[in-house]
Amino acid sequence: MEAVLDRHIEGTPDIRGGQPHIVGTRMTVADIVIMHLRLGQSLEEIAGKYDLDFANVYAAMTYYYDHRSEIDRKIEADEAFAEAFRRNNPSLLSEKMMSLALHRGNHSQPYVNL
Repeated sequence: MEAVLDRHIEGTPDIRGGQPHIVGTRMTVADIVIMHLRLGQSLEEIAGKYDLDFANVYAAMTYYYDHRSEIDRKIEADEAFAEAFRRNNPSLLSEKMMSLALHRGNHSQPYVNL
C-alpha cells in the first residue's frame, strides 16, 4: 500500500512547508480533506475542478485516514492562526464600512463582513 501512495503523495520541504501533497502539484492532503469533508465537494468534483487524476484525490483521502490525527492538528493550527490574524489585523474595508454606518447613525453592524 505504501508504494502505491508514494506514487501519488509526497512531502518535500520546498513545497508547502513539507506538508504531504499530491505529486507534481502544490495541492496538499489537507486541501483535499477540507474541500471534501468540510465543504462537501465530492472527490470527483475536486479532481475535475483542479485537473487531478481520480487516483490522486483518492490517495490523498487514504493518506488522510492513515494519518488523521496529524493532519487534523495541522488543519486546526492553520485555522487558529488565520483567526488570530483576522482578529489582530482587521479588514480596512470593514473598518471603513463600520465608520460610514456609525457616521450615518446606524449603530448596528454593517451587513458585509470581510
